[in-house]
Amino acid sequence: MLVLLVPNLLGTSSAQAVRQEWRSYGGDAGGSRFSPLKQITRANVTGLKKAWTYHTGEWGQGTNYAPQQVSSPFESTPLVVDGVMYLSTPSSRVIALDAETGSEIWKFDPQASQSGERQYRAHRGVAYWEGRSSGGKITNKRILFGTLDGRLIQLDAETGRPCLEFGEGGTVNLREGMADRWPSAIYAVTSPPAIYRDLVIVGAAVPEYPSKGPSGDVRAFEVRTGKLVWRFHTIPRPGEFSHETWMGDSWKDRTGANVWSIMSVDSERGMIFLPVGSPAYDFYGGDRKGQNLFANSLVALDAKTGKRIWHYQMVHHDIWDYDPPAQPNLVTIRHNNRQTPAVVQVTKMGLVFVLDRLTGRPLFPVEERAVPQSDVPGEATWPTQAFPLKPPPLVRHRPLTRDEISTVTPESNKYCRELFEQAVSGGLYTPPGNRLTLWFPGTLGGATWSGASFDPATGYLYVNVNEIGALGLMKAQPDGSPAAYRRASKSGEYARFWDQNFWPCQQPPWGTLNAVDLNRGEIVWKVPLGVVDELAAKGFDKTGAPNLGGSIVTAGGLVFIAGTNDGRFRAFDAGTGKELWAEKLEASGHATPVTYQGKRSGKQF
Repeated sequence: MLVLLVPNLLGTSSAQAVRQEWRSYGGDAGGSRFSPLKQITRANVTGLKKAWTYHTGEWGQGTNYAPQQVSSPFESTPLVVDGVMYLSTPSSRVIALDAETGSEIWKFDPQASQSGERQYRAHRGVAYWEGRSSGGKITNKRILFGTLDGRLIQLDAETGRPCLEFGEGGTVNLREGMADRWPSAIYAVTSPPAIYRDLVIVGAAVPEYPSKGPSGDVRAFEVRTGKLVWRFHTIPRPGEFSHETWMGDSWKDRTGANVWSIMSVDSERGMIFLPVGSPAYDFYGGDRKGQNLFANSLVALDAKTGKRIWHYQMVHHDIWDYDPPAQPNLVTIRHNNRQTPAVVQVTKMGLVFVLDRLTGRPLFPVEERAVPQSDVPGEATWPTQAFPLKPPPLVRHRPLTRDEISTVTPESNKYCRELFEQAVSGGLYTPPGNRLTLWFPGTLGGATWSGASFDPATGYLYVNVNEIGALGLMKAQPDGSPAAYRRASKSGEYARFWDQNFWPCQQPPWGTLNAVDLNRGEIVWKVPLGVVDELAAKGFDKTGAPNLGGSIVTAGGLVFIAGTNDGRFRAFDAGTGKELWAEKLEASGHATPVTYQGKRSGKQF
């Protein structure tokens, strides 16, 4: 954990400016990731210096660490409230620090595990809730978070101790009613829950294989007691809206269609927005024929009751693992000469869907286009998919040609050409078939959980994306297997189209940062994001790099982002995309940063 500031700046007292904190994962409940702070500007950003560093000690907590699990990166975005920073770690620990000094205030270890050994999994943060009296006085400060073994825990924000009145001793067992019949299956909370008034709303990560397993439903609990208030069926039951999109009994015990990413809340309108994931199994849908609602959809609910208001499905009958990975951005844009509340969903396909927040209708035209069909026996590919006409795609969709194979080194070119010659080359929505198939973008392409940030002054949305293809074929499984076919390749089920160095096999750029004008639906600028140091030394300094971890934007005219696997933290000019500053980190920063004003110093960190 690295925190920086410009040391020679004078702080602003609370009498001169409203203290700016970072109270939600996305800066606010709607995920704008915008800060009005502007002490750090284009003119002085190069003067940023380290304020403090904190090491979580994740690898030094004893001997109960499972070596095979030491693989999850540190993806937590901290919260900063009233001078205190709250963060989580890959083993579901929570730590509170003094936001100006990095001094530890408290830490809590839930001893999360399904195996008896300490385990690691992506964990992207915690949520904060305040209880108030009828007169508006703060009476309670609480931290709420989920664990990799399926618990929802509430802590006193000041002491780090469990709040015993919540659930049983401060804990709600989320596996009950969801994963009881699958005790060894994954049911993990990897993202911070959403908060609406006195409700805490939570989804979970569930298995992607086999197709039967824990439910992906979303639930709301009373924040003071932990009592269940509502449950939304992400796969409709008989008699419910859109149940007919699942043929026969394919809905029964179906896992997937879950919300593993971050939800957004419109507190004023009482709405919550759910990015619902893919149905299991990810790559074969022969046992779930139909459109498969509400999988791969953005769903708007009444946050108080859990009742559906509207939905918009971005991928029909998904067989590519193209689930919506990012927090929806609640924004206001100028559309048809009026200010319009919108919700924006960035996707793995590199498509940006801009919808009316109240109705779910697209604000720019969307075409349903015919797409390639599968040759895998039993599969029933949906005949069309949705293509927004604006904004343009942020990544390539066309099939790769031989002339586009990377030439950054002779060795890479040879490796990639041989790999290319083995495969059938396809573009977006090319289904993996009976032959080895290459398609763009792959599961690590487009916008990932990194998501986007939004500047309300300009209407610009900032999105970092990957240009990485996927490889695979569908291999028949023995009779009695959970799925008739599974995706396979020499490099495994989730093979990427990259070389022996993990450099993508097509010509650069391999990662970009994009500014999209949401008022006009146009890309304003696109720049490479990241470098490969070995290649930069040979003159290839504009390659971009694979990236995971999002951006923030400030009123100082800056976009801050780490994310790349080159170990750097960067600042870009929000108007032009020019890289203004970069700092080498101790390790690659695969988390979305935050910015805040010091409670005592008044300085921007």
